[in-house]
Amino acid sequence: MQETLKRVTLSIGGMTCAACSSRVERALTKRPGVREASVNLATETAVVLFDSDLTTAQALIQAITQTGYEGKIKSDSITLTVQGMTCAACASRVEKGLVQTEGVLRAAVNLATEKAGVDFDPSSTTTAKLIAKVRALGYEAKVQSAAPVDDDKALQHSRAAARRMWIAWALSIPIALWMLPAMFAGPHNMDAMWLGKIGYNIGMLVLSAPVIFGVGLPTLVSGWKAAKHLAPNMDSLIAMGTLTAWGTGVATFFTHIENYAGVAAMLMAFHLTGRFIEAKAKGRASQAIRRLLQLEAKTATLLIEGQEREVALSEVRVGDIYVVRPGQKVPTDGQVIWGESSVDESMATGESLPVRKSLDDELIGATVNQEGLLHGKATRVGKDTFLAQVIKLVEEAQSTKVPIQEFADKVTAVFVPIVIGIAAVTLAAWLLFPHQLAGVLELAAHFVPWVNPNLNPITLAVVATVAVLVIACPCALGLATPTALMVGSGMGAENGILIKRGEAIQTLQEVRTIVFDKTGTITKGKPEVTDIIAVNCTELELLQAAANAESGSEHPLGRAIAKHGQAQGVETFPLQQFASFTGRGVVAEFNGSKVAVGSRKLMAETGVSLDRIEQAAALLEDDGKTAMFVSINGQAAGVIAVADTLKDDSIAAVATLKKMGLTPVMITGDNKRTAAAIGRAVGIAHILAEVLPEGKVEEIKRLQSQGLKVAMVGDGINDAPALTQADVGIAIGTGTDIAIEASDVTLVRGNLGAAVSAIKLSRATFRRIRQNLFWAFFYNVVAIPLAILGLMHPIIAEIAMAVSSISVVTNANLLRRVDIR
Repeated sequence: MQETLKRVTLSIGGMTCAACSSRVERALTKRPGVREASVNLATETAVVLFDSDLTTAQALIQAITQTGYEGKIKSDSITLTVQGMTCAACASRVEKGLVQTEGVLRAAVNLATEKAGVDFDPSSTTTAKLIAKVRALGYEAKVQSAAPVDDDKALQHSRAAARRMWIAWALSIPIALWMLPAMFAGPHNMDAMWLGKIGYNIGMLVLSAPVIFGVGLPTLVSGWKAAKHLAPNMDSLIAMGTLTAWGTGVATFFTHIENYAGVAAMLMAFHLTGRFIEAKAKGRASQAIRRLLQLEAKTATLLIEGQEREVALSEVRVGDIYVVRPGQKVPTDGQVIWGESSVDESMATGESLPVRKSLDDELIGATVNQEGLLHGKATRVGKDTFLAQVIKLVEEAQSTKVPIQEFADKVTAVFVPIVIGIAAVTLAAWLLFPHQLAGVLELAAHFVPWVNPNLNPITLAVVATVAVLVIACPCALGLATPTALMVGSGMGAENGILIKRGEAIQTLQEVRTIVFDKTGTITKGKPEVTDIIAVNCTELELLQAAANAESGSEHPLGRAIAKHGQAQGVETFPLQQFASFTGRGVVAEFNGSKVAVGSRKLMAETGVSLDRIEQAAALLEDDGKTAMFVSINGQAAGVIAVADTLKDDSIAAVATLKKMGLTPVMITGDNKRTAAAIGRAVGIAHILAEVLPEGKVEEIKRLQSQGLKVAMVGDGINDAPALTQADVGIAIGTGTDIAIEASDVTLVRGNLGAAVSAIKLSRATFRRIRQNLFWAFFYNVVAIPLAILGLMHPIIAEIAMAVSSISVVTNANLLRRVDIR
């Protein structure tokens, strides 16, 4: 039975640390029919590949809900302006109609404003269908504005975090000011303090309660929900720590324990501060996607029956003719049908120089027209456009993981339960062996100002336990990889480097051998006829035969010969038969003749002797030209030389790769002489010549069998298998869709300089990931033992924990300063 696989992106609410994301991922993976599940804490999303015959998206959401988190399909939102409604019944009718439309998740119609807000699954319905539904009900509708970008949500989240933080500190600062003199007065002189000891204890409880149970309530609730599902998270640790500390304020009325209620408030204030700074930093890490979303044009000027009409971008359809004036954005992907201009494509390629556009040239949506007036025909709209695909690739890359993260994931999956166990052991140890452990404090008291070995044993036990709970930091482990991956993939998109899988970042930085296809990768892929040498016929007759035979070919060399024949005005004939032999050439029959055009192998297979033209062909090949042999009716008729020029930056890029420690290899179907000449010109010594498309895969395997990590750069259909076989496949973005689909990385700029930038980016990103993971592990390995020994005051512990998470995210953001050019 064949699987019906579907991929869905889910938004997840309530995750606060790596333990949360690990639990959600495990829950999704266990669902019947789920093939892959990847949860990203930083973006709060899950990408799930599942068999739709065995499970559904709603079942996946239910699995998330059962673990204590909120799950929903990541949807698009639009606001429709609805005309013709006159009463509440109209609004109710429109709302009901929209809700019943397949793919609509929510619809709310406001009669007073004449607007309808709709959330919908873009994989099930479209804006056009929603508008059509409203019109079918007897009303007019149009899109008011584009879907709000995630920036709004991030801003709201950041503002809410800031509000909680400032309220917490407004109440915690008076607590701190009151605590300081009490600390200096000592427990035996509290009665002399303002309001006395009882007043102090009551005041600490009263002032700290709004912090713990007010602004800190979301943390407590999150921690409780996670604990209730037997999957405690970071908030569970904070909740246990702060509630334990606050509980001492109550217990102090009945026991000899010290009052740490004020400390609890400060712990929560520091925790909320860390959350706020973390939210801001995570927002900066994901700003690349928001910038891409904001690049999109909001409207388009369509040319309808000779009249210009401005419409919302969502109303543009494939085949529509649009007008782009100087300074305006190209509304959607298309093709120039009239006019000439220069277009700034830097948003797509990272190149600052404008690109000249004329008849039949491709236009990329959201690029900016510089000078002339252009008319374009829309070829792709909506989610099919280049910009939409870039955003999708970046989001998918950010939802994947790198292999080095696997160990961190295993640790975070059991981290919090282990910490709770350590805290329990710490409490027991301090209660059972107070004098032995207090001896450590007496030694440390000379160096660590916040250590007080004179506190009673119960207080010391509570302090050490609370410190263990609040100092442990799974968040740093959980954020170490995704934040760096978010920044790296975003930087790549801004520079024309599209990374499809996070794994490619780690693998690419490990690569030491990089294999380049010749045509269209090292060379421009636009070969031209340079020489025609005929035997047994005239040059014109030879060109006519070859041009007609190649008229059915899709190969760049064949198209060059056919194009040259057209330019020379040769007579054309309809083909009676045509056969293409991959990597060798073509055989065609027309006008009573059988013509073969191709390599020596093809001539040998068709029994054609090349004795009379072999020497001439060799001289052409020594000059770096490709010799295309031509036979007519089984007899050698001559040779046509075709040459392809090097891309402008190929020589410099190869030199840079060598300096970076990589070994460049060129692979081509050309003969050894031609390949060697091009290799010398570009600076590549390792040449694999006369390799058929299926042979490219074997050559990649052979290199891999030598223990080498291999990257393959190519652009053609016949490169797709080799791109898949390579450890990292890099597709030139100007190539065919199949090559791009088979690759791990796509270079939009289409030159080798972009390949150099991709490797620099992967190395820089992976370096940040490795630094983050090292710091996160090192922090926990050092901090937790110190807390066990009572050398960490809970407040110092919470500060250290916050700094740990913030430093990881900040380090990832520093990646933006790296020059990958």
